[in-house]
Amino acid sequence: MAPRTRAEALSRERIVEAAVELLDADGERGLTFRTLTERLATGPGAIYWHVPNKGALLDAATASVVATALTVEAAGSPQDEIRAIALGLFEAIERHPWLSPQLALQLSRSPWSSVTPRIFESVGRRVSALGAPETTWFTATSALVHYIFGAAGQNAANSRVLGLGVDRAEFLDAAANAWEELDPAEFPFLRSISDEVREHDDREQFLTGIDLILAGIAVAGESKRP
Repeated sequence: MAPRTRAEALSRERIVEAAVELLDADGERGLTFRTLTERLATGPGAIYWHVPNKGALLDAATASVVATALTVEAAGSPQDEIRAIALGLFEAIERHPWLSPQLALQLSRSPWSSVTPRIFESVGRRVSALGAPETTWFTATSALVHYIFGAAGQNAANSRVLGLGVDRAEFLDAAANAWEELDPAEFPFLRSISDEVREHDDREQFLTGIDLILAGIAVAGESKRP
């Protein structure tokens, strides 16, 4: 690989790229301007020229990862594109453990910032193309986005636990066994699905949830038509 020029090393894109690398390695605590200057072999002034503070740097890193996740070829049906967007975000949150809390923070703290509108626009544009009445668009899009954030975030949390040397099959088997031993009078449902817990695929389960929401959007749309 050819060495970077000085201009490339000090570009905003390179700074954000290095920030993502540090976040992936050590989380938010590992991202400081000191560690960033060491990673880029530059002075803090060069970084402050592009990014004024750590909050702005976190926002930029989040926006960069999300923009990549939302890249979808407009070649399928709206349903197919929604599934592709959902899976892209699911995999991004899985690869970048710091992303889920940053998305939750941005959604609650500043829903008007660049990331939240971009996600809602990307999903909502496909929801509007489903043919459902306009009065259902906001609720339907919100349901999809919140499901993606919640399910993907929980999967990422589970992955972090399993990343600590815990075997996934053994973990799920232990959970299923524990549910099977619950009081049948108090927990009949959990006992009935214990085998599914043992055998399920995380991505397949996630996409099935997306399909259930899409089916609900279709039904709600039909019920609201005159």
